[in-house]
Amino acid sequence: MGKLVEGVWHDVWYDTKSSNGKFIREDAGFRNWVANKPDAMFKPESGRYHLYVSLACPWAHRTLIFRQLKDLVDHIDVTVVSPDMHDKGWQFDTPEPLFQFDFMHQIYTKAKSDYTGRVTVPVLWDKKTNTIVSNESSEIIRMFNSEFNELTGNTTDFYPETLHSQIDEWNDFVYPNINNGVYRCGFATTQEAYEEAFTSLFSALDKLDDHLGRSRYLVSDTVTEADWRLFTTLIRFDAVYVGHFKCNQKRIQDYSNIQGYLKELYQYPKVKETVDMYHIKRHYYNSHTSINPTQIVPAGPILDFDSPHYRDDISR
Repeated sequence: MGKLVEGVWHDVWYDTKSSNGKFIREDAGFRNWVANKPDAMFKPESGRYHLYVSLACPWAHRTLIFRQLKDLVDHIDVTVVSPDMHDKGWQFDTPEPLFQFDFMHQIYTKAKSDYTGRVTVPVLWDKKTNTIVSNESSEIIRMFNSEFNELTGNTTDFYPETLHSQIDEWNDFVYPNINNGVYRCGFATTQEAYEEAFTSLFSALDKLDDHLGRSRYLVSDTVTEADWRLFTTLIRFDAVYVGHFKCNQKRIQDYSNIQGYLKELYQYPKVKETVDMYHIKRHYYNSHTSINPTQIVPAGPILDFDSPHYRDDISR
């Protein structure tokens, strides 16, 4: 997991020495917006945008879910990187279709030749101006949620205005404690940093399980953006984070309310086809050699997301 420095690739891991062993995630470097406005630089047009993702990455997974749920599959093409990420960062199993590049960092320097920062996915690319619109997943899913509605006719709203404050409140709780919390455990390089993240993570999961015993979803009686942002971490938890990231106080299977909620979201129309457990396990266990130097990918665990979830009787 390297980075670009003034357009030059460097194979360097995260610097945790300067943060007392704590993993600190860098902010996204491209924060433009596709908007359905006359003066917008990036307008919603069919075939104009290309999405680069990893099937293993929870942040990229969010964008794949919204691409499915908002009927954007026929309008926004996708390229999937290899599950293996080594000294050159994210790579393509075969040259990607737009420029025949072999590595994701080449996409970044195509957009900005002197780019400095981590090379991450997802990336939303604009074919018209040959640049990156955004590499911030939370903003890409909001673009997908609202800005292409006239093109698709799909007006399903996962971020309704009346629920903004509640959704944002849950996002602000879930992101540091759970979404990024598992990485703060897994990438910590001191016992103190690890235990701090571990305590926050499982305290948050306990609170979440209690809430889901009384509420079918995070907000109100309908699925929102907040649920999908949480889902992509939960679906990876037992297969990867319990063992690989040492998040082993409990499994999601041990939380009866969270497990039922997870299965309901997995069974939501069009969602399960975005989940690739082979890619998920292969990427983490094969790519993070500082954590798993043997690169052995576990054969287990047995996961059951398809059985009945019995969430219909949860109070709304």
